[in-house]
Parts: sequence; structure tokens; C-alpha cells
Amino acid sequence: MESEVRTLSLNTGISVPCFVQGNLEQAIDDGGAALLLLHAWGESWRSFNRLIALLPTFKIMAPDLRGHGAADKPADGYSLSELVEDVVAVLEDFGAKQAHVLGSSSGGYVAQQLAVSHPDLVASLTLVGAPLTLHGRPPFAAEVEQLTEPISENWIRESLSWYRMLHTVPASYIEDRVQDGLAMPAAIWKASLRGFYEAVPPTETGEISVPTLMLWGAHDHLVPRQHQETLASRIKGARLQIYEDTGHLVLWECPERVAEDLRSFLGELFKVS
Repeated sequence: MESEVRTLSLNTGISVPCFVQGNLEQAIDDGGAALLLLHAWGESWRSFNRLIALLPTFKIMAPDLRGHGAADKPADGYSLSELVEDVVAVLEDFGAKQAHVLGSSSGGYVAQQLAVSHPDLVASLTLVGAPLTLHGRPPFAAEVEQLTEPISENWIRESLSWYRMLHTVPASYIEDRVQDGLAMPAAIWKASLRGFYEAVPPTETGEISVPTLMLWGAHDHLVPRQHQETLASRIKGARLQIYEDTGHLVLWECPERVAEDLRSFLGELFKVS
């Protein structure tokens, strides 16, 4: 299926690159819903490269979020609600009335808030290692606040040690994530993290009622099991699947299984393929 990267000029005042797979406009005109991929803090849409390769027939849109990758990097606009408005603007740019939304890690936090504040836009949710809450300063916040320009490549590499990985991840993929980190100025690392931990958790501000699949690694030391079970209990009918021998970075470690579970989930509910 054909793919391209488009530059979108959003009505929120920024421009972002967005990976597009398939004829989205035709699918939307036919009443279909594409798959919208939302990446994690410090990453870019390219973190989905391995997953996208496993979903060759899916209509996909995957933008860089504000401040990340090749997206514009204004000084402000990093609150959770403002990130959601950027995502809404992406959907509006395509004329999409709904999307199946998959969010990885903090991208899943953005996805939850989107489902709470704009439920009509979300056909389904797939939350991959997504937190129940990011409220309060995380243990590494003080380290991030000390960052100065230029960002140190060594710091980016060392920051990956925050995430325990139990599967072998291709070195080229890790190098791409290092480049993602280097693309973010120190001020954006700080502002974007603050935007997450200062926000009220989405499920404390409203309900999520769309079909939801939750994928979580049993060795995730950042997102505890109790939080996942609480999140699942707050989303009516949510399905929690636990990946044994996997840490927080489910997308990095197990893209094949994520693709398989996503296909099964959407195929069963919506006959999406």
C-alpha cells in the first residue's frame, strides 16, 4: 500500500509531519475509520515503523506530536488538553469523523484524554503500556529539569536505562530513538514532561466508553499492575492483555504481538483489516 509523509498546517497554529498509509480520503469518504498512532514522550511517529510494516493493509495516520520529531517546537502549548487539540486538528485536516486510536506509553495518555473530551472522534482505543496517571513529578523529573543546550547524546542513551527491556530490540531501532531524543531541545523535554505530570488524569475528568484494548508488560516498573487494573475497571468493557517477560516498552519489544492483537481486536469488533 502506498505511503507518504505529509506536512500538515494545523488550525492550532503549528505544522507537523504526518505519516500516511493508504488512501485516507477515500476511506473516510466511504465512511471508514483510519488507525491513528500517537507516539510516546521523547519519540516521533517513526517509533511505529516496525508496527506499521506489520499492518500493510491498514489505513494509517501517524503524526509527530508538538515539539517532537520534525514538528514545530513552540515555547508553549504542551498541556495535555492542548496536545489533544493538536490531535483533533490532525483529524480535521483529513476530514476524519472518527479514528481507531492507538497510543504508546504517554501517547496512550493523550489517547485517553481524546476519548474523554472528544468521544465522538474515537471509534476504539488501544493503549500500549499507557499510564493511569502521570500526576505528580516522576522520579526523573529533577534530572530533566537540569538539562541544558545542546542536549547530550550520552544523556539520551543513558535515559534509555530508565526502561528495562527483556527482549532484543534491533540496534537500528534504538539509534532512531536516540535521534528522536536529540531532535528535542532541552526546553521542550522540560515543557512536555510538565504538561503530562501537571494534568489531571483523564479518567478522573470523565468517562471512556469506547471499545478498549490494553496491552501491558508484566515487568513494567513505571506503570504498575494495580494501576492497569484500576484503569481497566474505569473503562467499561476494557480488555487487559498482559505480556509476560516484557517491560514498559511493549511497542519496542513486541511489535509483532501488538500487531496481531490489534488485528484481532479490530477485526472482531469492526471487521477492520
